[in-house]
Amino acid sequence: MGGKLCNIVDGTKPVIVMVAVQLVFGGVNILYKLAINDGMNTRVLVAYRFIFATAFISPLAFILERKSSPRLTWMIALQGFLCGLFGGALGQNLYLESLALTSPTFSAAMVNLIPAVTFIFAISLGLEKLAIRTWAGKAKVGGTLLGIGGAMVLTFYKGPQINIWSTKLFLLCNLVDNPLHIFSNAPKVPSYKFIDPISPLECEQAKMGERYPYQYSSTALMCAAATVQAIVYATCMEGNWSTWKLGWNIRLLTVAYTGFLASGFMVTLITWCIRKRGPLFVSIFNPLMLVFVAILGSLILDEKLHLGRSPLRSPFYL
Repeated sequence: MGGKLCNIVDGTKPVIVMVAVQLVFGGVNILYKLAINDGMNTRVLVAYRFIFATAFISPLAFILERKSSPRLTWMIALQGFLCGLFGGALGQNLYLESLALTSPTFSAAMVNLIPAVTFIFAISLGLEKLAIRTWAGKAKVGGTLLGIGGAMVLTFYKGPQINIWSTKLFLLCNLVDNPLHIFSNAPKVPSYKFIDPISPLECEQAKMGERYPYQYSSTALMCAAATVQAIVYATCMEGNWSTWKLGWNIRLLTVAYTGFLASGFMVTLITWCIRKRGPLFVSIFNPLMLVFVAILGSLILDEKLHLGRSPLRSPFYL
């Protein structure tokens, strides 16, 4: 009896961890939007996020895994570089651009494409088996088609408005009146075009975990690579050094939260879950973030939610 209970508890640990991860990532979307509206440059935000993440996770990796982790090889370093690119510098810069053009809830909804794309990548790389004749294989294919179909409905269909509740916690100023909003005059393009780098990340993390099964060290390597990439990109694109200034405001809170908690601690947990259950298991929890972001966005950003969405003329329509 005790052994069965322990097995049940062990089996539910990855589920609980991934629900917590999606809740934290939901908070990331809200803070991103607030920081962007405050005038923070998105490229600088990404650079600071991974600077804070590297500063947080590197000491933990040194303390906890310095005696057990093997020597770093060129292949592991390359995989760390690719993880830092897809999930760090490239992935986050593209995601923030999409967030600046739309709303947190819409951007989170586009993440529903990740399980489908991850499934395709995992099948191609041999990390998952299709097994179309089995119920599990049919469920995977059906879930993939459902995720793609749902994302397309959200993109092209505008339904009735959903009134959850009213609140006075509205913290977001009018984006149109904010002269520092750097994407206010940018061409409006669907944010799902910016989500694709996330799927190769989870597959690359799975392959890296096979060669280098040390979650703290691998996360530190990924964050360090993303830090270098993001700093180089931000420095090349932004010549004004005043954009790097932080104060005791929403900008500091955002980079600290996203760096320490999201990229530092949560990515470590994701690496652990990928090693336990595989990349597809991790990606199927992404739709949960939409629920959390919708609730937080309605409370904090006063988002108007619809079944489906309207064209991207207003950043608060779904």
